[in-house]
Amino acid sequence: MLKAVLLQLGATLLAAVISGALFGIDGAVSAAGGGLACVLPSWLFAVRLAAMTRRTGTATVTAFVAGEFIKIASIVGLLVLVWAVYPDLHWGALLIGLILALKANLFAFLVKT
Repeated sequence: MLKAVLLQLGATLLAAVISGALFGIDGAVSAAGGGLACVLPSWLFAVRLAAMTRRTGTATVTAFVAGEFIKIASIVGLLVLVWAVYPDLHWGALLIGLILALKANLFAFLVKT
C-alpha cells in the first residue's frame, strides 16, 4: 500500500512540473497542493493499516471503512485549506494534480511487490 502512495507522490510531482510549464508558478503550486491533498491522507491511512496489521495480524473491515471515510473527509478538508490559504490558486492545475494523484493508484497493480 505504501508503494501506491509513492506512485501518487510521483504523479503529483509530474503534475506540478506539467502545470508549471503550462500555467507558470501558480499552476505548479496549485497542482502540488491538489496532489498533496490526496497523498497525505492516503499515506496516513496506509501507515495506520500497516500498524494495525502488525499489532493484531489483521485489519478489520470496520477499521478499513472508518479509515477510508476519514481519508475522504481529510482530502476535502485539505482542498478547502489549499483554496483558503493560496489566493492565486489556478483551478485547472489543482484539478490536474488531484486527478493524477487519484488515478495513480491504477498503476499500483503494475508494480511488483
